[in-house]
Amino acid sequence: KLYDHNILVMAAKRLEVPHIYISDLEETGPNSIIFNLSQTPFGGSSRTINNMPLVDRLFYEEKKIIEEVTATDPCVIVGRCAGYILKDHPDCLKVFIHADTDFRIQRSIQDEKLTHEEAVEVLKKTDKRRSGFYTTHSGYKWGDSTHFDICLDSSSLGLDRCVSILADIVGIN
Repeated sequence: KLYDHNILVMAAKRLEVPHIYISDLEETGPNSIIFNLSQTPFGGSSRTINNMPLVDRLFYEEKKIIEEVTATDPCVIVGRCAGYILKDHPDCLKVFIHADTDFRIQRSIQDEKLTHEEAVEVLKKTDKRRSGFYTTHSGYKWGDSTHFDICLDSSSLGLDRCVSILADIVGIN
């Protein structure tokens, strides 16, 4: 089973907060306006347990969900610091799939129907958010290959080949 955005939806339900309200908060680092608002009563402290800010409570709920789903069935979890959360889990294959900037821009233009300028800006903001989120919660540098079992370059291998390699490793093919 694949877990991605649905982990956010599950966590939001547990927190009794509409997932749209916290979707931008999920990958927010400590230097962002959204993160700072989440530290105030307006942004969520009144909606948290034990006065824990909403951003921290969200990560805690997502962590619990990741631990729960991996305890029962084999699955794939995309993002959400899952590799860090499961770093001591014996049956966890930690994978980082990356691509060069030009490939990512072209893919965004094609898949998301963005202009070149929009794609550049979106990727820049997304990378900054993901990096901040990962570093804040793990203490590791985002993309540091030493924290993964395997790193694949989808710009040179292609997405289908990456899937095939991973399926071979886990014995699905």
